[in-house]
Amino acid sequence: MQIPVYNVKGEQIKEIEVNEKVFGVPFNEALVHQVMVAQLANARHGTASTKTRSDVDGSTKKLYRQKGTGNARAGSLRSPLRRHGGVVFGPHPRDYEQKTPKKMRQHAIRCMLSIKVNEGNLKVVEPFEFVEPKTKEMVNILKSLGSVSSVLLVDGQPAVNMIKSANNIQDVKTLPANLLNVVDLLSYKTVIMTETAVRKAEELWGK
Repeated sequence: MQIPVYNVKGEQIKEIEVNEKVFGVPFNEALVHQVMVAQLANARHGTASTKTRSDVDGSTKKLYRQKGTGNARAGSLRSPLRRHGGVVFGPHPRDYEQKTPKKMRQHAIRCMLSIKVNEGNLKVVEPFEFVEPKTKEMVNILKSLGSVSSVLLVDGQPAVNMIKSANNIQDVKTLPANLLNVVDLLSYKTVIMTETAVRKAEELWGK
């Protein structure tokens, strides 16, 4: 399977052979959805907490006598019916973790990379060479590649100057290849990968 490689000016300079087991697999919508839901669930902290009537501070003495007032009987100040009282069936700290097998997560990433290739939303570029961080230079590169917003930049290894150059650009995110995940691949329309990132992806998910 051949994929074109572009330079920073947006010109095609060559084609490279890529592993079809990573960039040419059929799309499995149900699998991708399941892995996405699990990833989002695992990101939840689950720290929301409310007080029941037993946790609220306050006297347990009756508010007023039971008979003769014309009012309904009232007991504790902590009653959920009263302001500042306890909460009925409120949230409490819990774990939202959903476990998904490693092979499922890996295949979901293969599916997403493959559909990006099929839709023409994955571009391979020669390695970025930033001597120093330059946001303007990164914007020009993205314009040359026809992708100004909703871009996921993927390199083989964390490149400090590339990351700093893209940090201030709206809707652009940088990731090393080994941290690619389904949620980010779904969240960004265009994926721009360096050649080293492509080879890293093949090494990780092409077995």
